Amino acid sequence: MTVTRGSALWAPDRRGATAGVLILVVLAAFESTGVTTALPTIVHDLRGEALYSWPFTMFLAAQVVGNVLGGRVCDRRGPAPMLVVGPLLFAAGLLVAGTAGTMTQLLAGRALQGFGGGAEVVALYVMIAAVYPERDRPKVLSAMASAWLGPSLLGPAIAGVLTQYLSWHWTFLGLLPFELIGFVLVVAVVRRLPKQEERPAQPHRGLMSSAVAAAVGLALLGGAGELGIGVVVVALALLTPAVLVLLPKGTLTARPGLPSAIVARVLMSTAFMGCEAFLPLVLQQVHGYEPAWTGLPLTAGAIGWAFGSWLQARRPELSEGVFLRWGFLSLAVGVGLVTTVAPAWGPAWVAAPAWVFSGVGMGLATASVSVLVLRLSPEHERGFNTSALQMSDLFAQSLSIGLGGLLVAMLGPTAGWAPLNAVFVLLTVIGALVVSRRAAV
Repeated sequence: MTVTRGSALWAPDRRGATAGVLILVVLAAFESTGVTTALPTIVHDLRGEALYSWPFTMFLAAQVVGNVLGGRVCDRRGPAPMLVVGPLLFAAGLLVAGTAGTMTQLLAGRALQGFGGGAEVVALYVMIAAVYPERDRPKVLSAMASAWLGPSLLGPAIAGVLTQYLSWHWTFLGLLPFELIGFVLVVAVVRRLPKQEERPAQPHRGLMSSAVAAAVGLALLGGAGELGIGVVVVALALLTPAVLVLLPKGTLTARPGLPSAIVARVLMSTAFMGCEAFLPLVLQQVHGYEPAWTGLPLTAGAIGWAFGSWLQARRPELSEGVFLRWGFLSLAVGVGLVTTVAPAWGPAWVAAPAWVFSGVGMGLATASVSVLVLRLSPEHERGFNTSALQMSDLFAQSLSIGLGGLLVAMLGPTAGWAPLNAVFVLLTVIGALVVSRRAAV
């Protein structure tokens, strides 16, 4: 595929790639927000209240395996196979879930969606590295982050209207035609990519068995709040050896360069996702907010995230290390401020403006980490390292939310959430002062 070095994201030689990437990202975002909104009705209709969390758990577990397999295939054969298989499996999952008459069929559909989506996102990152020169990658990564804004704002409302006035089935089936459009656009780009000969397998032994162990461990962490500390111990016993295989060597010691970039992603995802997961609960149970109002800080955070990504893409003269430091510090301010909401006497109105700071920090930092990972990865390792980047997000979210759920279940929303946030602030300060410098060497 011939790429004009000076062309922008929407120039003729990249228009199809940009449109296909953004459509697939928007659909994944709408699906995520839609399922969250419609799930209470879905499990009621399918008589699956006892399995309420399992549609999320099944998606997460399958996504882990899809990430790892997608990365392995991309390193051996390039992004083309997974850019074909991933969207098709995701579309098949939409169809299976959208026609479900039982919880078993719904969970099967969610597994297909998770596996296809996990493979797809890794292949999209590898394709971005192949299609866009390094100076334009921040722009496309910013566009991908901004693509979540519309679904974050409109997705719950659209899913609610569909569920109430038509059927929850349309939260899945309504996305199918658009998924196929995105698939066609991406396939057109794939056909113009240079044909890549199959490379020998890289020396990453035990990837798939570790992926399965990680999937089970993350699923167990998701139920830690209900199942207790024993489940956390089992989950960590599964995850610890899996992490050693699935993440680049030197990640656990924050070795300078790529390993520290992965650590940066772990720290920021841990703080942001772990804090945000319990913010609506605190607003409802401690301050008596109605459900419609508890989503306002999350919307503010999504807007801040889009703005941070936009700002990072518009300042190419600044290094990724600078953006990482700013991002971590903004996130520390946001988490610190929002913690004042935890006690009943705390100012609940602070939640929305505080979470804007957190969103801006994530927008600045996440795109910078992605740029660093693509830059520091040899071509034959981009799939593995991109998979590790996605896995680090999943590890961080599951661990922080699982342990947070355990603390909140034991101590209540105020006493459980506030000390957890103090740890998150400490992690972001470490990220700003130490990890950001080691990542951007």
